[in-house]
Amino acid sequence: MNLILNGCLVLGLGLMFAQCNGNKENTASTVASQAQSVQETGGLKIAYVEVDSLIAKYQFCIEMNEEMVKKEENVRATLNDKGKQLENEQKEFQYKYENNAFTQNRAQEEYNRLMKKAQDLEVLKTRLAEELATENAKNNLQLRDSIDHFLKEYNKEKQYSFIISNAGYDNLLYADPAYNITQEIVDGLNKRYVSKKK
Repeated sequence: MNLILNGCLVLGLGLMFAQCNGNKENTASTVASQAQSVQETGGLKIAYVEVDSLIAKYQFCIEMNEEMVKKEENVRATLNDKGKQLENEQKEFQYKYENNAFTQNRAQEEYNRLMKKAQDLEVLKTRLAEELATENAKNNLQLRDSIDHFLKEYNKEKQYSFIISNAGYDNLLYADPAYNITQEIVDGLNKRYVSKKK
């Protein structure tokens, strides 16, 4: 009887030991898996660039913006001049018409001419606005291509997994300033850029 009890006890202890050992193996594999996951995540190199600062300090962008501002001012000045000229002609027509300086046919001709001139001015406004919008889109594409090309070259050495853009609170609510590479990118872009100004 004692022999049977001792045998059961040994068998029970053996099963418990095997079960605990199996749990240890499962726990060990889970811990190893988690450690690998943390290690992989910890291995990510992430940095961010403040887009507002980049645009404000990148010489290519500064010159491009200055050029666009000049073009917009020229368009505005041209449209204002033409608008004032048309307004003066309309006032003169109104004055002459009220003082019977025109025959009925001549008044109609002058009215038609001024209406055509007003329509032409509207067409000119639309065309110039579209030209500015097209040029602005082209400039934005050039700027993006310039930055993308630089970042590809820059990242061959730095080996970042992600470089995130931060414009205000649009994408990134908080980041440690240690990961801010904005000035490094601005310096690299400006060093590479050859100004069109001579």
